Amino acid sequence: MLINKKLLATNREILQKLQKGDISVGDLLTNGGLLNPEQANKFIRTIIDAPTILNEVRTVPMNSPKLEINKIGFGTRILKAAPASGTALTAANRSEPTTSKVTLDTDEVIAEVHIPYDVLEDNIERGNLEDTIMFQIAERVALDLEELLILGDTTSADTYLALKDGILKQATSHVVDFSGIPTQPINKAIWKAANKAMPNKYIRNRDALRHYVSPDVETEYVDTLADRATNLGDDKTQFWNPNRGFGVPIRSAALMPDDKTIMTFPKNIIWGVQRKIMIESDRDIRSRVIIIVVTLRIDVKFEEEDSVVKVTGLHPNGTTTTTTTTT
Repeated sequence: MLINKKLLATNREILQKLQKGDISVGDLLTNGGLLNPEQANKFIRTIIDAPTILNEVRTVPMNSPKLEINKIGFGTRILKAAPASGTALTAANRSEPTTSKVTLDTDEVIAEVHIPYDVLEDNIERGNLEDTIMFQIAERVALDLEELLILGDTTSADTYLALKDGILKQATSHVVDFSGIPTQPINKAIWKAANKAMPNKYIRNRDALRHYVSPDVETEYVDTLADRATNLGDDKTQFWNPNRGFGVPIRSAALMPDDKTIMTFPKNIIWGVQRKIMIESDRDIRSRVIIIVVTLRIDVKFEEEDSVVKVTGLHPNGTTTTTTTTT
Protein backbone atom coordinates (compact mmCIF):
# COMPACT_ATOMS: atom_id res chain seq x y z
CA MET A 1 0.00 0.00 0.00
CA LEU A 2 1.39 3.38 -0.98
CA ILE A 3 1.42 6.03 1.74
CA ASN A 4 1.76 9.73 1.13
CA LYS A 5 4.64 10.28 3.53
CA LYS A 6 4.50 14.04 3.20
CA LEU A 7 0.78 14.14 4.06
CA LEU A 8 1.30 11.66 6.89
CA ALA A 9 4.11 13.74 8.34
CA THR A 10 2.03 16.90 8.07
CA ASN A 11 -0.92 15.33 9.85
CA ARG A 12 1.30 13.92 12.57
CA GLU A 13 2.70 17.41 13.11
CA ILE A 14 -0.83 18.75 13.40
CA LEU A 15 -1.71 16.08 15.94
CA GLN A 16 1.39 16.85 17.99
CA LYS A 17 0.62 20.56 17.97
CA LEU A 18 -2.99 19.94 18.90
CA GLN A 19 -1.94 17.77 21.83
CA LYS A 20 0.51 20.44 22.97
CA GLY A 21 -2.10 23.16 22.64
CA ASP A 22 0.27 25.12 20.37
CA ILE A 23 -2.27 25.79 17.60
CA SER A 24 -6.01 26.02 17.10
CA VAL A 25 -7.24 23.27 14.77
CA GLY A 26 -4.28 23.04 12.47
CA ASP A 27 -3.31 26.07 10.44
CA LEU A 28 -6.89 27.26 9.88
CA LEU A 29 -6.88 29.74 12.73
CA THR A 30 -5.12 33.05 13.15
CA ASN A 31 -5.16 36.01 15.53
CA GLY A 32 -5.49 33.89 18.66
CA GLY A 33 -8.41 31.86 17.33
CA LEU A 34 -10.27 34.61 15.45
CA LEU A 35 -11.14 33.48 11.94
CA ASN A 36 -10.14 35.86 9.17
CA PRO A 37 -12.99 37.03 6.87
CA GLU A 38 -12.37 34.32 4.26
CA GLN A 39 -12.35 31.56 6.89
CA ALA A 40 -15.44 33.01 8.59
CA ASN A 41 -17.34 33.09 5.30
CA LYS A 42 -16.36 29.47 4.60
CA PHE A 43 -17.48 28.42 8.08
CA ILE A 44 -20.79 30.27 7.67
CA ARG A 45 -21.31 28.69 4.24
CA THR A 46 -20.76 25.21 5.70
CA ILE A 47 -23.36 25.98 8.37
CA ILE A 48 -25.87 27.20 5.80
CA ASP A 49 -25.48 24.17 3.54
CA ALA A 50 -26.50 21.64 6.20
CA PRO A 51 -30.12 22.09 7.49
CA THR A 52 -33.46 22.67 5.78
CA ILE A 53 -34.43 26.20 6.75
CA LEU A 54 -31.04 27.85 7.21
CA ASN A 55 -30.05 27.13 3.62
CA GLU A 56 -33.10 28.99 2.32
CA VAL A 57 -33.31 32.03 4.60
CA ARG A 58 -31.69 35.41 4.07
CA THR A 59 -28.24 35.32 5.67
CA VAL A 60 -26.76 38.65 6.71
CA PRO A 61 -23.07 38.55 7.74
CA MET A 62 -22.51 41.26 10.34
CA ASN A 63 -19.36 43.15 11.27
CA SER A 64 -20.68 44.24 14.68
CA PRO A 65 -23.19 42.95 17.27
CA LYS A 66 -25.95 45.26 15.97
CA LEU A 67 -27.22 46.01 12.48
CA GLU A 68 -30.21 47.99 11.21
CA ILE A 69 -31.79 46.89 7.95
CA ASN A 70 -33.85 49.64 6.37
CA LYS A 71 -37.11 48.75 4.63
CA ILE A 72 -39.02 50.79 2.08
CA GLY A 73 -42.21 49.98 0.21
CA PHE A 74 -45.75 50.98 -0.73
CA GLY A 75 -48.57 49.48 1.27
CA THR A 76 -51.42 50.98 -0.76
CA ARG A 77 -52.23 51.86 -4.37
CA ILE A 78 -50.03 54.54 -5.93
CA LEU A 79 -51.68 54.83 -9.37
CA LYS A 80 -54.25 57.62 -9.79
CA ALA A 81 -56.43 58.82 -12.59
CA ALA A 82 -54.25 61.16 -14.61
CA PRO A 83 -55.37 64.83 -14.66
CA ALA A 84 -55.59 66.88 -17.83
CA SER A 85 -52.40 67.32 -19.83
CA GLY A 86 -50.13 69.93 -18.27
CA THR A 87 -51.69 69.55 -14.80
CA ALA A 88 -49.69 67.97 -11.99
CA LEU A 89 -51.17 65.66 -9.39
CA THR A 90 -52.38 67.42 -6.29
CA ALA A 91 -50.48 66.91 -3.05
CA ALA A 92 -53.29 64.69 -1.76
CA ASN A 93 -52.83 62.31 -4.71
CA ARG A 94 -49.07 61.96 -4.43
CA SER A 95 -47.65 58.75 -2.94
CA GLU A 96 -44.96 58.40 -0.37
CA PRO A 97 -43.22 55.13 0.47
CA THR A 98 -43.48 53.65 3.93
CA THR A 99 -40.14 53.26 5.65
CA SER A 100 -39.20 51.15 8.64
CA LYS A 101 -36.30 49.05 9.82
CA VAL A 102 -35.43 45.70 11.30
CA THR A 103 -32.80 45.69 14.02
CA LEU A 104 -30.57 42.67 14.43
CA ASP A 105 -29.09 42.45 17.92
CA THR A 106 -26.91 39.39 18.27
CA ASP A 107 -26.29 37.23 21.32
CA GLU A 108 -23.25 35.05 21.81
CA VAL A 109 -23.47 31.27 21.63
CA ILE A 110 -20.71 28.83 22.49
CA ALA A 111 -19.88 25.21 21.72
CA GLU A 112 -17.27 23.05 23.42
CA VAL A 113 -16.11 19.95 21.56
CA HIS A 114 -14.00 17.21 23.12
CA ILE A 115 -11.99 14.98 20.76
CA PRO A 116 -10.20 12.00 22.39
CA TYR A 117 -6.56 11.45 21.46
CA ASP A 118 -7.32 7.99 20.08
CA VAL A 119 -9.88 9.41 17.63
CA LEU A 120 -7.21 11.67 16.18
CA GLU A 121 -4.66 8.87 16.15
CA ASP A 122 -7.05 6.46 14.40
CA ASN A 123 -7.82 9.02 11.69
CA ILE A 124 -4.44 10.67 11.32
CA GLU A 125 -3.43 8.80 8.14
CA ARG A 126 -6.61 9.68 6.25
CA GLY A 127 -5.59 13.25 5.51
CA ASN A 128 -7.50 16.54 5.58
CA LEU A 129 -7.68 16.44 9.37
CA GLU A 130 -8.44 20.13 9.77
CA ASP A 131 -11.20 20.06 7.16
CA THR A 132 -12.78 17.02 8.79
CA ILE A 133 -12.81 18.58 12.24
CA MET A 134 -14.11 21.92 10.99
CA PHE A 135 -16.82 20.32 8.85
CA GLN A 136 -18.13 18.15 11.67
CA ILE A 137 -18.18 21.10 14.08
CA ALA A 138 -19.96 23.30 11.54
CA GLU A 139 -22.47 20.54 10.77
CA ARG A 140 -23.49 20.21 14.42
CA VAL A 141 -23.48 23.98 14.96
CA ALA A 142 -25.84 24.26 11.98
CA LEU A 143 -28.36 21.89 13.53
CA ASP A 144 -28.19 23.69 16.87
CA LEU A 145 -28.64 27.09 15.22
CA GLU A 146 -31.69 25.85 13.33
CA GLU A 147 -33.11 24.63 16.63
CA LEU A 148 -32.77 28.15 18.05
CA LEU A 149 -34.17 29.68 14.86
CA ILE A 150 -37.30 27.51 15.12
CA LEU A 151 -37.82 26.92 18.85
CA GLY A 152 -36.20 29.94 20.49
CA ASP A 153 -38.34 31.34 23.32
CA THR A 154 -37.08 33.92 25.81
CA THR A 155 -39.43 32.43 28.43
CA SER A 156 -38.00 28.92 28.03
CA ALA A 157 -36.39 27.10 30.96
CA ASP A 158 -33.72 25.98 28.50
CA THR A 159 -31.02 28.66 28.75
CA TYR A 160 -29.93 28.14 25.15
CA LEU A 161 -33.44 28.43 23.69
CA ALA A 162 -34.10 31.41 25.99
CA LEU A 163 -31.47 33.48 24.17
CA LYS A 164 -33.81 34.48 21.33
CA ASP A 165 -37.42 34.24 20.20
CA GLY A 166 -37.46 31.97 17.17
CA ILE A 167 -39.79 32.09 14.20
CA LEU A 168 -42.58 30.14 15.93
CA LYS A 169 -42.61 32.57 18.85
CA GLN A 170 -42.35 35.66 16.63
CA ALA A 171 -45.25 34.62 14.37
CA THR A 172 -48.34 36.10 16.04
CA SER A 173 -50.40 38.06 13.48
CA HIS A 174 -51.92 35.20 11.48
CA VAL A 175 -52.49 32.00 13.44
CA VAL A 176 -54.60 29.02 12.37
CA ASP A 177 -55.52 26.77 15.30
CA PHE A 178 -56.36 23.11 14.60
CA SER A 179 -56.65 22.10 18.25
CA GLY A 180 -59.20 19.47 19.20
CA ILE A 181 -59.66 15.71 19.24
CA PRO A 182 -57.41 14.19 16.55
CA THR A 183 -59.88 12.39 14.32
CA GLN A 184 -59.19 13.96 10.93
CA PRO A 185 -55.98 13.01 9.03
CA ILE A 186 -53.37 15.52 7.93
CA ASN A 187 -54.80 16.63 4.61
CA LYS A 188 -55.44 19.55 2.30
CA ALA A 189 -57.50 21.36 4.96
CA ILE A 190 -54.28 22.51 6.63
CA TRP A 191 -52.81 24.12 3.51
CA LYS A 192 -56.17 25.60 2.53
CA ALA A 193 -56.57 27.26 5.93
CA ALA A 194 -53.00 28.57 5.89
CA ASN A 195 -53.37 29.99 2.39
CA LYS A 196 -56.62 31.71 3.30
CA ALA A 197 -55.05 33.21 6.43
CA MET A 198 -52.20 34.76 4.42
CA PRO A 199 -52.99 38.34 3.31
CA ASN A 200 -53.85 38.40 -0.39
CA LYS A 201 -50.99 40.71 -1.29
CA TYR A 202 -48.49 37.98 -0.34
CA ILE A 203 -50.24 34.90 -1.71
CA ARG A 204 -49.82 35.82 -5.38
CA ASN A 205 -46.39 34.16 -5.75
CA ARG A 206 -47.11 30.76 -4.22
CA ASP A 207 -44.02 29.12 -5.64
CA ALA A 208 -41.82 31.48 -3.59
CA LEU A 209 -43.61 30.62 -0.33
CA ARG A 210 -42.86 27.61 1.86
CA HIS A 211 -44.78 25.44 4.29
CA TYR A 212 -42.19 24.41 6.89
CA VAL A 213 -43.47 21.29 8.67
CA SER A 214 -42.17 18.38 10.72
CA PRO A 215 -41.18 15.17 8.90
CA ASP A 216 -44.11 13.35 10.52
CA VAL A 217 -46.62 15.92 9.30
CA GLU A 218 -45.33 15.65 5.73
CA THR A 219 -45.32 11.85 5.94
CA GLU A 220 -48.93 11.79 7.12
CA TYR A 221 -49.94 14.14 4.31
CA VAL A 222 -48.18 11.94 1.76
CA ASP A 223 -49.98 8.95 3.27
CA THR A 224 -53.29 10.71 2.66
CA LEU A 225 -52.35 11.27 -0.99
CA ALA A 226 -51.17 7.66 -1.30
CA ASP A 227 -54.68 6.44 -0.41
CA ARG A 228 -56.00 7.78 -3.71
CA ALA A 229 -56.73 5.16 -6.36
CA THR A 230 -54.91 7.22 -8.98
CA ASN A 231 -51.46 7.52 -10.52
CA LEU A 232 -50.68 10.13 -7.88
CA GLY A 233 -51.54 7.64 -5.15
CA ASP A 234 -49.28 5.00 -6.70
CA ASP A 235 -46.42 7.48 -7.05
CA LYS A 236 -46.71 8.62 -3.45
CA THR A 237 -46.59 5.01 -2.28
CA GLN A 238 -43.45 4.14 -4.25
CA PHE A 239 -41.49 7.38 -4.53
CA TRP A 240 -40.66 10.47 -2.49
CA ASN A 241 -41.28 13.48 -4.68
CA PRO A 242 -41.57 17.16 -3.68
CA ASN A 243 -44.96 17.92 -2.15
CA ARG A 244 -47.12 21.02 -2.36
CA GLY A 245 -50.13 22.40 -0.55
CA PHE A 246 -52.35 24.38 -2.92
CA GLY A 247 -49.28 25.36 -4.94
CA VAL A 248 -46.98 26.16 -2.01
CA PRO A 249 -43.94 23.85 -1.66
CA ILE A 250 -43.82 21.80 1.54
CA ARG A 251 -40.45 21.43 3.26
CA SER A 252 -39.93 19.20 6.28
CA ALA A 253 -37.51 20.44 8.93
CA ALA A 254 -36.20 17.92 11.44
CA LEU A 255 -36.65 20.23 14.45
CA MET A 256 -40.09 21.59 13.61
CA PRO A 257 -42.62 20.40 16.23
CA ASP A 258 -45.29 17.97 15.02
CA ASP A 259 -48.09 20.27 16.17
CA LYS A 260 -46.98 23.43 14.32
CA THR A 261 -46.10 24.70 10.85
CA ILE A 262 -44.85 28.00 9.47
CA MET A 263 -45.82 29.42 6.09
CA THR A 264 -43.77 32.33 4.77
CA PHE A 265 -41.17 33.39 2.22
CA PRO A 266 -37.75 31.91 3.09
CA LYS A 267 -36.02 35.24 2.46
CA ASN A 268 -38.46 36.86 4.88
CA ILE A 269 -36.50 35.15 7.64
CA ILE A 270 -33.33 37.11 8.36
CA TRP A 271 -30.49 35.25 10.04
CA GLY A 272 -27.74 37.55 11.20
CA VAL A 273 -24.34 36.09 12.08
CA GLN A 274 -21.37 38.13 13.18
CA ARG A 275 -18.22 37.49 11.18
CA LYS A 276 -16.02 37.49 14.28
CA ILE A 277 -16.15 33.75 14.82
CA MET A 278 -13.68 32.49 17.42
CA ILE A 279 -12.36 28.93 17.44
CA GLU A 280 -9.76 28.00 20.05
CA SER A 281 -8.28 24.73 21.23
CA ASP A 282 -6.67 23.36 24.36
CA ARG A 283 -5.91 19.93 25.79
CA ASP A 284 -6.80 18.04 28.92
CA ILE A 285 -3.87 15.72 29.57
CA ARG A 286 -5.68 13.87 32.37
CA SER A 287 -8.66 12.99 30.16
CA ARG A 288 -6.51 12.73 27.01
CA VAL A 289 -8.81 14.90 24.95
CA ILE A 290 -8.47 17.92 22.72
CA ILE A 291 -10.91 20.68 23.64
CA ILE A 292 -12.18 22.95 20.86
CA VAL A 293 -14.32 25.96 21.77
CA VAL A 294 -16.41 27.79 19.16
CA THR A 295 -18.09 31.12 19.83
CA LEU A 296 -20.19 33.30 17.52
CA ARG A 297 -22.97 35.86 17.75
CA ILE A 298 -26.35 35.41 16.01
CA ASP A 299 -29.88 36.79 15.73
CA VAL A 300 -33.06 35.94 13.80
CA LYS A 301 -35.90 38.22 12.76
CA PHE A 302 -38.75 38.38 10.25
CA GLU A 303 -38.48 41.22 7.77
CA GLU A 304 -42.29 41.31 7.47
CA GLU A 305 -44.08 39.44 10.24
CA ASP A 306 -47.35 40.22 8.44
CA SER A 307 -46.36 37.75 5.69
CA VAL A 308 -46.19 34.79 8.09
CA VAL A 309 -48.89 32.23 8.91
CA LYS A 310 -48.49 29.86 11.82
CA VAL A 311 -50.56 26.69 12.09
CA THR A 312 -50.94 25.14 15.54
CA GLY A 313 -52.75 22.24 17.17
CA LEU A 314 -51.79 19.58 14.62
CA HIS A 315 -51.43 15.89 15.44
CA PRO A 316 -49.59 13.21 13.48
CA ASN A 317 -52.91 11.35 13.09
CA GLY A 318 -55.08 14.36 12.21
CA THR A 319 -57.17 17.16 13.68
CA THR A 320 -60.71 18.38 14.02
CA THR A 321 -61.87 21.97 14.12
CA THR A 322 -60.03 25.02 12.84
CA THR A 323 -59.98 28.57 14.11
CA THR A 324 -58.22 31.48 12.40
CA THR A 325 -57.04 34.50 14.38
CA THR A 326 -55.70 37.68 12.80
CA THR A 327 -54.43 40.77 14.58
